[in-house]
Amino acid sequence: MYEKRSFGDKVWLVLKGLAMGAANKVPGVSGGVVAFVAGFYEEFIYSLQKVNRKAFKLLFNGRFKSFFQYINGRFLGLLILGMVISYFSISKVLDYLIDHYELYVWSAFFGMIIGSIYFIAKDFGSWNRKYLAYLICGIIAGVSISFLEPAKENSNLLFVFLCGIIGVSGMTLPGLSGSFILILVGNYVLLLVDSVNALYDTIADLFQFDFGFIEDTERIELLKVLSVFSTGSLVGLVSLSHLLAYVLKRFKKATYAVIIGFIAGSLGVVWPWKLKKIEYDALGNIRLDANGRQIISGYDRYLPSEFSVETLLAILFIIVGILIVLSLDWYQKAQTLKHG
Repeated sequence: MYEKRSFGDKVWLVLKGLAMGAANKVPGVSGGVVAFVAGFYEEFIYSLQKVNRKAFKLLFNGRFKSFFQYINGRFLGLLILGMVISYFSISKVLDYLIDHYELYVWSAFFGMIIGSIYFIAKDFGSWNRKYLAYLICGIIAGVSISFLEPAKENSNLLFVFLCGIIGVSGMTLPGLSGSFILILVGNYVLLLVDSVNALYDTIADLFQFDFGFIEDTERIELLKVLSVFSTGSLVGLVSLSHLLAYVLKRFKKATYAVIIGFIAGSLGVVWPWKLKKIEYDALGNIRLDANGRQIISGYDRYLPSEFSVETLLAILFIIVGILIVLSLDWYQKAQTLKHG
């Protein structure tokens, strides 16, 4: 049985869901890291694992209360509520900040990931050759993914379903950014920007009793894409959780070593100082997507050559990012002392 939660704990869970949802939308940042650092990763995985044959049997037999308790529904429901709210609020703010203050946003995330590595590694215990080998394998995998080149957009529904399975990986695998994987397969803009905005616009229209969007073939197509992507995400979330629950039960320390390495290797994705590689057509014109945005094929990373005010501010934001994560550790220690 899972422990009962106070009202304050429930609010915190929604806020953690907000943070997790926002992290999942940012390329290079993993919602799984948020779960890990915030201390609910294992409960999240084991709760998702409960979505199995027994759970569906309870559901189809009308035993809704038993079903809800069996899957730890209060915990999952509050967390998912926070994620859904995030996609229509915090993620919109993040989109704006990345468009206007890109260097500082990446700097803060870079600092938060550094802080996360410390946070997860501090209680690991002793390292031996076996765990160091797992750590190195995680680093190599993270670095390798960081420097892959993006593919082209593909709206085929079977491929979109597979993108859902892949894209949700960031929620269950700390260090693996589902959003960045979607960039690599070419569907980030389609699935996490255009289709989400189409849903947002549709909800706004429905509140105004405007059903004109039914005649908008592009909007309907985007909604169809989003529904298939969401279904794939649900399938991926449940299936990956079963695999991870099995691995965590039997190879917990080895799994943590790989996760720490993977997070360290993923630092290249969120390196603050980088230049976008803009795609050009055969005539030398900048290629734009359907919404008039420049198509990015990757990034060129560099070290700042001088300590300008901008560079100093970026370093400051890195430090702020580290302190944000460390403050969670300090908060948890304070709560432990408070409750004896």
